[in-house]
Amino acid sequence: MTFLHKYKLGILGLVVGGVLGYAYYYFIGCNTGSCAITSKPLNSTAYGMVMGYLMFSVFQKSKIKENV
Repeated sequence: MTFLHKYKLGILGLVVGGVLGYAYYYFIGCNTGSCAITSKPLNSTAYGMVMGYLMFSVFQKSKIKENV
């Protein structure tokens, strides 16, 4: 099993979250520069990637088997 196949939902979450994070910066953003997340595109994109990974990784199946 390759790395991409094993973590496909997590990687998809990173990509989708990054795109949505940058879109939030671009369309909404913060004009004054006082907002911690939306004042810079890198911060907004990174935050979106983290949130996307967390949201998509919830749907991954667990590979842990219990021996009873």
